[in-house]
Amino acid sequence: GMKRAGGGSIINFTSTSYLINHPDMPAYTAAKAGILGLTKGLAGKLGADRIRVNAIAPGWVITERQKELWVTEHGLAAHVAKQCIKDVMQPEDIVGTVLFLASDASRMLTAQMLIVDGGFL
Repeated sequence: GMKRAGGGSIINFTSTSYLINHPDMPAYTAAKAGILGLTKGLAGKLGADRIRVNAIAPGWVITERQKELWVTEHGLAAHVAKQCIKDVMQPEDIVGTVLFLASDASRMLTAQMLIVDGGFL
């Protein structure tokens, strides 16, 4: 495993949903908040073995499944209007952050959560 290999990177996925008000989804937001606690706990435990543990918290990433289940033109426009970067987030917008965290370029980054949400304010 990673310990035998001399280290590595674990990347957890959470969501920005627990940082903003989602009163209709308390179980979901609680679970997503818990991932940050898990990330920090594991980072403390595994750091001595050079295993980094971080989390990525994407904003609203529009996938085909999202479109099928609940994206509406009005809802999406309202969400994007609150972003500093006024583009609809796609799955590929998360790739660079994943590659950075998986690479040695982030060798001293652990116990952190990186938010990728277009600057949602």
